[in-house]
Formats: sequence, structure tokens, C-alpha cells
Amino acid sequence: MMTSEQANHFANDWITAFNAHDLEAILAHYTEDVVFYSPFIPLLQVNESGCVTGKQALKRYFQLGLATYPDLHFTLHHVFVGINTLVIHYTSVNGRLASEVFQLDEDGKARQVFCHYTMP
Repeated sequence: MMTSEQANHFANDWITAFNAHDLEAILAHYTEDVVFYSPFIPLLQVNESGCVTGKQALKRYFQLGLATYPDLHFTLHHVFVGINTLVIHYTSVNGRLASEVFQLDEDGKARQVFCHYTMP
């Protein structure tokens, strides 16, 4: 079971990597075979399914996101702990509230992620 300390460490490190726009630090949080779901995937015209699979596809998606939102800055609000999962609640691009559900592997890397945003 994940501890609060582990979840908070993951969340703070993840937020810091995004706020630094450090793609390699961001990707360090994910497994090679990650499955990642986000409403921003079709919004950024990556694909219509809203899902990317694998770290290389995720890298391309994050590169596009960082280029599209050069002023991207996240503000952490809450971290919720589950059984090998955590939820990060934060303010995302353009002031949208977001929550991401991370299912972690035994090494503490995200293998499956579900992103949720307030939509305009």
C-alpha cells in the first residue's frame, strides 16, 4: 500500500517537472508501456481515441502539449492515496481544474493514467 509520504513525493516531483518543462524529468514518472487517457489528446489532435500507449507516444504528446502551452504552470491542491494509486488534484492550463488518477507499478512509476479536466 502506498503511504501518504510516497504519494506526496510523487505528486510534488511530478508538478515540479511539468513546471520546469523538463520533458525527461516528466517522462521519468511513467513506465515504458504506459497507457494514458486524456481529453487533451483529441483536443490537440493527436488522435480521436483520447488514449496514447507507450512512453514514446506519450513523449510526442507531452512535447506537443508543452509547445502548445508555453506558459504551462500547474498548482497542486490535493493528493489522494489509494492502493497502488494516487490522485493529483491541481490547476492546469488556462486555469482549468484537473485530477489525474495514476496506477503505479512496483517501482512507483505510472503504468496507467486517467486525466480529468473541467471543460469550457
